[in-house]
Amino acid sequence: MSHRYGGRWKNAKKGLQFTIMVVGASGLGRTTFVNTLCEKKIFPNRTEFDSETAHMPKPIQIRPVNAELEEDSMRIALTVVDTPGFGDGIDNENSFKEILNYVEQRYDIILSEESRIRRNPKFQDNRVHALIYFITPTGHSLREMDIELMKRLGPRVNIIPVIGKADSLTPSELAAFKKRVMEDIEYYRIPIYHFPNDPDDDEEMISENNELRSLLPFAVIGCEEEFVVDGVKVRGRRYPWGHVDVDNPEHCDFDRLRFMLLNSHMTDLRELTHNVLYENYRTEKLSRMSPDMLEEGIRSNTASEPGSPISTSSQPPLSP
Repeated sequence: MSHRYGGRWKNAKKGLQFTIMVVGASGLGRTTFVNTLCEKKIFPNRTEFDSETAHMPKPIQIRPVNAELEEDSMRIALTVVDTPGFGDGIDNENSFKEILNYVEQRYDIILSEESRIRRNPKFQDNRVHALIYFITPTGHSLREMDIELMKRLGPRVNIIPVIGKADSLTPSELAAFKKRVMEDIEYYRIPIYHFPNDPDDDEEMISENNELRSLLPFAVIGCEEEFVVDGVKVRGRRYPWGHVDVDNPEHCDFDRLRFMLLNSHMTDLRELTHNVLYENYRTEKLSRMSPDMLEEGIRSNTASEPGSPISTSSQPPLSP
């Protein structure tokens, strides 16, 4: 697939702020994926196995880490939110709630900022623009945990499903597994990011989106090791029968996923988050609040602004 989406970026002198959350059970390569995505070590590698504490339940953690990247001369202020501990327990109800609460709290911060008469010029928008969900390469179908997590989070964030450690499946097994996963997503009506075509898109863009849609769920292989093959340095894994190049689209979908996230569809993901997902949440939340609660919220936001009249007139909403 050729990389032809660069023109869809919006100009931003200070760079673009973009937040990705990675969710998946332990052992699927989340840490390696993020480090490979950023082309530098963002997360430390997993600590050594501790047999004395391995049997003890570990609560989920929400860990955001900031990184500065540059893609095609565009600066990206990237935040990656990791979720270690997800899927490690027998009952994952608390994990579902913690992740959903984190996403919605970012919306609440925006909602509060929008209601201020004087906004903070240094305000940082940390809404989650894409959630990369790692599916275990069982070769069968989605697990109940996968279905529940994506159904709960789908209305709040752009979910992009990926198959972690895809090199554990043969090409035919991988193709069949992808088909079954998408059949499950359709059957259970799981809302994911489907690369929607805009009516204003030209035929080339529509073709690109159709091709990306056909790759779902993306088969990814993360690896920070570099070695030389036929005089060319590659990132990948070496096996007795050959090697896997994570940047080779014939070996996995990592290269196309990376370009989509950090280049071609970054603006689309940001705008969909702001104009659809956030607006739906905002409407739902305000519709549940009484007039007294709304007035109290306005008063609390203006309390730190002496001399400012209390008014329900608002400034234009924050840009995505």
